[in-house]
Amino acid sequence: MKEKFYSDKDEKRILAALGRGLSQEYPNPDRVGCPRSGVVRDIAFHKLPLAQAEPWLDHLSSCSPCYRDYSGFRDTYQFRRKTTFLAIAVCVLIVGFVGSRTLIQKQQQNHLAQNALLDLRDRSVTRGIEPGSEALPGERPLEVTHQVTHLNLYLPNDSSEGPYEVRILRPSGESLLITSGVAKRDRGIVSLQVVVSLAPAGRGPYVLQIRRSGLEWNYYPLILQ
Repeated sequence: MKEKFYSDKDEKRILAALGRGLSQEYPNPDRVGCPRSGVVRDIAFHKLPLAQAEPWLDHLSSCSPCYRDYSGFRDTYQFRRKTTFLAIAVCVLIVGFVGSRTLIQKQQQNHLAQNALLDLRDRSVTRGIEPGSEALPGERPLEVTHQVTHLNLYLPNDSSEGPYEVRILRPSGESLLITSGVAKRDRGIVSLQVVVSLAPAGRGPYVLQIRRSGLEWNYYPLILQ
């Protein structure tokens, strides 16, 4: 049968039995009938089973030295327990903070990886459909990754608001992506946001084509990473 170790409730009952003023009222200089110091310590530290602690309660209530020992051990126990609880709480907070920060960083990284901004405002505009064309001298091709699911396009400065069509062509001229969206002006910038799916495509050169519905296509060399 598993032994029962006394709880805080039991300790309150012990302290009630001991009462007040015991540190001086029962001197017992010869320590008659006193238990070993380890027994008193185990009672104060809740390490002694309740059945073994109870026979000593009468002695603790009539022996000032034992009571003082018990009080000192109990203060130490309470301090250690509070320190342990505090350390655990701090560890939980640290782990929670680190975990939350890691999660936020991962979410931010995923968000950045899935959202790409392509600034076309200062790009040279070429009209027509030329899948094999390269970037003009001094201009690097636009770059996006397979993880991108949303493209935010800053359209050339002379662009107007309204519906636009967007295509991404393979070097052969075959369409990889066809989508559309509505461009809006905000703080002087005409931007167009479209949802894309680039995961099935292979790495390499492509052509990004954009046009206002009913007008000619503008094309931009694009590298898919």
